[in-house]
Amino acid sequence: MKSIVNQALLACLCKPSDSAIEVTNPATGEVLGSIPVQSRQEIDDALERSRQAQKEWQKTTAKERAVILKRWYDLLMANQDDLGRIMTMEQGKPLAEAKGEVAYGASFIEWFAEEGKRTYGDTIPGHTGDRRLMTIKQPVGVAAAITPWNFPIAMITRKAAPALAAGCSFVGKPAHQTPLSAYAVAELAYQAGVPRDVFQLVMHKSPQEVGDAFCKSEAVRKLSFTGSTRVGRILTAQCADTVKRVSMELGGNAPFVVFDDADLDAAVAGAIASKFRNAGQTCVCANRLYVHDAIYDQFMDKFIAAVGRLRMGNGLDEGVNVGPVIDQVAKHKILGLVDHAVSQGAKIAAGGTLQDGLFVEPTVLTDVEQSMDIVQEEIFGPVAPVIRFSSDEELITKANDTIYGLAAYFYSRDINRIWKVAESLEYGMVGINEGIISTEVAPFGGVKQSGFGREGAKEGIDEYLEVKYLCFGGIQG
Repeated sequence: MKSIVNQALLACLCKPSDSAIEVTNPATGEVLGSIPVQSRQEIDDALERSRQAQKEWQKTTAKERAVILKRWYDLLMANQDDLGRIMTMEQGKPLAEAKGEVAYGASFIEWFAEEGKRTYGDTIPGHTGDRRLMTIKQPVGVAAAITPWNFPIAMITRKAAPALAAGCSFVGKPAHQTPLSAYAVAELAYQAGVPRDVFQLVMHKSPQEVGDAFCKSEAVRKLSFTGSTRVGRILTAQCADTVKRVSMELGGNAPFVVFDDADLDAAVAGAIASKFRNAGQTCVCANRLYVHDAIYDQFMDKFIAAVGRLRMGNGLDEGVNVGPVIDQVAKHKILGLVDHAVSQGAKIAAGGTLQDGLFVEPTVLTDVEQSMDIVQEEIFGPVAPVIRFSSDEELITKANDTIYGLAAYFYSRDINRIWKVAESLEYGMVGINEGIISTEVAPFGGVKQSGFGREGAKEGIDEYLEVKYLCFGGIQG
């Protein structure tokens, strides 16, 4: 490891104890180290330090903040290999995917370094001759964030970068399964020049205790959360007492649709990329596949063959495309959904063999019905239930039959159908003839119970800004 990343890990690791969180490799069970935790009082103290530091940070110019953020971006990219290896060891995803996430996470820092210089206000035509009207944008204050384990670097940078660029201070709680990546990224931020009290990470044995501290604190003016809809509901309600700005990126149940006029090879490639990336542990991955009757057999032959070529194993091993799931709770849920679907009449067309450790074999289910739990719930694993459909109207009804509305995908070459379906799907993001849609230049977020607010793009920094209206009176003509 390069010294700068090694420094980060040495700084945050501690001896195993009751006041530390043990981090393990999901592929091997090896203990990687222990992370110290803070008490509730220490977390409250960190939030107060963040409030004081934010007052000075917002006095820096957007250009000064951009210079620091660009240095942070450069450090992440210079340490991409080491950061990717850390991520693979604690999270499990294949090394190529992990290194790709480092670049993806860094892209938000680069983007918002520039976007922070474009937080323009407006001049407004006055309604009387002696007045001049305008708006300016100012940072909301202390921004707190709770991030998940499935993208341990990108979910930190996607929230921290716009906050810092806007002039906010930032306090984050990484997932207890994957804190090493977050602490390494934080150390690189400090090396780049971000003051330590402006960017802090906190850990506690109880995630609920951190959430309670963030929600109740008068110091925190903005909370951003990525995680389950169940927890998002709780946090949103808890933030009501202090009327915080809140953004929620919650659960998904993405339909992946293959129409009868689709390019089948492209659709198969898109389905494999969308469904099995990170072992199916992404909020925007294809959760249920709908395939038109007319091309069902052709598609399934190609799809099952492609699934059979996937290689499962330790993400550090050459050629592996599917790593382990994150923990035993996740594996139990995935296998439970598969077993229940089979008991309801679904058939295993590929995979399905019980694996040792935390591995789940890439699996395809056929004879799946819309009412089955595996269609209605987010699987978060490498299992693809496939459903037949025969008309556009039937498809749209089934695709929208969920409380979630994060991402959807479909393949078609009919421009009339493309517009109709894209406009009819009740989702915040739609991939058309494309299975991977995330990028820093486009807004990421959902509708319905998949949450609200947007990350990335020009909309992402607005989440951390307040609009202030200024009215100048007494202007002499």
